[in-house]
Amino acid sequence: MNKKGRKKMVLLILGSFFLLVMTLFLYNQIQFHRMESKYPPQGDFVEVDGLKLHYISKGTGKPIVFLHGGVLSSEDFSEVIELAATKGYHAIAFDRPGYGHSERPEGKEVTPITQAKLIHQALKKLKIQEPIILVGHSWSGTMTMSYALQFPEHVSGLITLGGAMYKEGYPAENGDPLSKVITTPVIGDLIMNTLLATPLGTTMGKTTTESTFAPEKIPEGYQEKLLALWGRPNQFKANREDILAFPETSKIVSRHYPKIESPTIILVGENDPFGTLEMGKRLEADLPNSKLITLPNVAHMIPENHPEEVIKAMEELELLMTK
Repeated sequence: MNKKGRKKMVLLILGSFFLLVMTLFLYNQIQFHRMESKYPPQGDFVEVDGLKLHYISKGTGKPIVFLHGGVLSSEDFSEVIELAATKGYHAIAFDRPGYGHSERPEGKEVTPITQAKLIHQALKKLKIQEPIILVGHSWSGTMTMSYALQFPEHVSGLITLGGAMYKEGYPAENGDPLSKVITTPVIGDLIMNTLLATPLGTTMGKTTTESTFAPEKIPEGYQEKLLALWGRPNQFKANREDILAFPETSKIVSRHYPKIESPTIILVGENDPFGTLEMGKRLEADLPNSKLITLPNVAHMIPENHPEEVIKAMEELELLMTK
């Protein structure tokens, strides 16, 4: 092939690649919009530092605030919120920044520490004046402790549910290659906007759901909702940023756990595959006023599969608070 022929071949290949990328991009945008429209906001919004945070609120009485893990949104606590409201609590669950229908700061470092500050400001905006009970699931375990350390006067008690509390034992304690790629400028955006809604992305979402719930069953409809919300570029990137931020932040925050005086219930599933039972034992040793409860035949997704156990943990906390 002569020089002119090679040039035409290169242009043809480049043109075909560009057309493929544009086709995938447009297909993904249509799918993102279609999937998101199936799951509109179920609650209200509060604006903090120019960001809109979505939250669900039910009931009246003592405020109890729920923080979800690294997968879905405040709707992880839907059943728990309903049960808590019937028990005389004002139950509030936030979509953490970048998840569900909440916005995320752009161009700023976002960690369990900074997210705790945003939630605190949001509660002030909502005129929640009395000390709260704070409940954190999974990734939000460290965020819950960070909140208690930063705003001790605003916390009456703590509950962790399969909480990730320490760098040691965290699944990505030594980094995560996929998260590093996704958070790389340009490259990460290109991958997310061309592949997340394809079979490659949905297969990864299904695998994530199965491993997160294992060995228990996935609730009906949960996987579809995860693919629709977690499978969007903004939330997927927020999740990957959180994975990378966790190890160093938990290493810093965990040094101060013994300073936390708030009564604390540490609820862990016996079959949790993410090492949270060992973290729970370590946390009980670190906190001066805590109680570890291990649930037999229970895995990681306690709020979704065992909402009644969260209510029992709230009752246990009330007892601990009266001692």
